[in-house]
Order: sequence, then C-alpha cells, then structure tokens
Amino acid sequence: MRNCFTFCLLTLSLFAGDLETALQQRIAQGPGKVFLAAKHLKAGTTVEIQGNEKVRTASTIKLPVLVEIYAQAQAGKLKLNEKLLMREADMVSGSGVLRELGPGVELPLLGVANLMIVVSDNTATNMLIERISADAVNARMDSLGLPATRLMRKVRGDGTQLKAAQGWSKAGLLEANQKYGLGSSTSMEMVRLLELIETNKIPGAKDILATLKRQQYNDGIARKIPSTLTVANKTGALDHLRSDVAIVYGKSGPIAIAITVEDIPSIDYGEDNPGLHLIADLAKIIVDHLDK
Repeated sequence: MRNCFTFCLLTLSLFAGDLETALQQRIAQGPGKVFLAAKHLKAGTTVEIQGNEKVRTASTIKLPVLVEIYAQAQAGKLKLNEKLLMREADMVSGSGVLRELGPGVELPLLGVANLMIVVSDNTATNMLIERISADAVNARMDSLGLPATRLMRKVRGDGTQLKAAQGWSKAGLLEANQKYGLGSSTSMEMVRLLELIETNKIPGAKDILATLKRQQYNDGIARKIPSTLTVANKTGALDHLRSDVAIVYGKSGPIAIAITVEDIPSIDYGEDNPGLHLIADLAKIIVDHLDK
C-alpha cells in the first residue's frame, strides 16, 4: 500500500510538471505577462504561475459584488425583488445597456445584478455598489479568507469617457492600491472563490452559478473549450489587460481557472485581442491536462 501511495504521489508530481511546462511554453510566445491558477475541484490537482501575485481585476471584481448581494439577501439586509433607482451619477460608459434607459428608471435589484454579470453592465455595477457599499464587499472577502480581493470604488466608464471616481472603499483610498483601479485580487484567490461557490459554501451559490453560465463574453477561457462542456465565467478587460475566471465542467469534474494577461502591447477591444487568444490557449491546455 505504501509503495502504491508513493507511486501515485510521484505520478501526480510529474503530471503537474508536464502541465506547467506546457503552459510556460505557450506563455513564452506572448503577449504580455501571465498570472494564472487552476484546480480540479474533484481530484484536487492544482497548477499556478504567479498565482499569488496581486493583479488588476477589471470587471472580474463584479463576481465578489454578486457574492455580497446574495449574502446580504440571506441576512435580510436587502431584498432581491426590491427596486433600485438609476441615477445620473450611476450612469457610465463602457459595457452594458442600462444607461440607454436614462435616469429615473426603477429596476428590480436581481435584474440589475444579473445584467452586471451577464453583459458586465457598468451602470448596474454602480447601482449595486451604491446599495451595498464597497466596504461590505471587502469585509465579505475577508470573512472568506480572501484578503487580496478588494473592490476599490465604483466604475468610472471606458477610457474615453471617464467620470470622476466615486464610491471609494477604505482599501481604495490607500495610496498603495491606486494602481489597481477598480479592484485587485490574485489568481489563487479567484480560484478559491470559485471553489466556495461550486461547493455551495456561500449563500445563493446555485443562483450565482446559474448567472455565470449565462455570461455572454466567451472569447477567453470558453473560446476553445468543447461545446459539450459547460462554462460558468466572468471576464474583465482594460486597454492592456484581459482576464477571465471560470469553472469548466469537465467530464471528470469541475475545474476552476483564473487567468490574467497584463501588458498586452496593443489596444484592441475586439474578439481577436491577442490576450484573449492567449487566455483561450492556456485554458485549453489546462483542461486537456486536468480533465482526465
């Protein structure tokens, strides 16, 4: 029995080494710097490359916002069917559709939350942060053991139509955090958050997963995953950054993946951004190796 156990450990070690080698070979082709982590949630196999380094989250920080919404709903601090008023101050450019409705519209909170994830609606995000506060999101992440995951403030809009920053959290006011913009996290912490959701360790986990599965930006992790596999994910984009956090439901079990590509040379918000292709390639390598 001891010899079998030792052999199994050696096999897993060699397997993980092969995976990291394959990932590093693709990363070497560029573009940019890569921060990633992945875990087969059933087998426990993991891989990470700069996975504990703090990175800018872009819109992937909207997932922690959704987590806090369901936690407050369970605690009776809000109702998912309550109405939120869309104010001029909340409306910003960039991804989403709510700003087209104009100020003064009242919308159900759950519908606003769904739009924050499904189409990454920036105005919806600001409405929700106004309701629950950025500090509450960060306190929730602390309670889950995710101290690097921080929401800094509300969304300002896209690069050409930025509003003044509002809705600061205490973390966002720290000079050391200014460089992260909307939020910060690590790939390892995002994988841990996905694991907590998948294993039903947080309020509303099943509903959160259902929302992630309806997410409409699929040019990153989901891009080269076989259509027979389900992907639940949230993406993020900045001028020189692309990120994606996802659960891929492989044949052998769910695989949590978080990938950020920084320092992408060109600014390209199309589906063929080289950072998106890199994320897609890395995700495929991970799934091909782990889904055994």
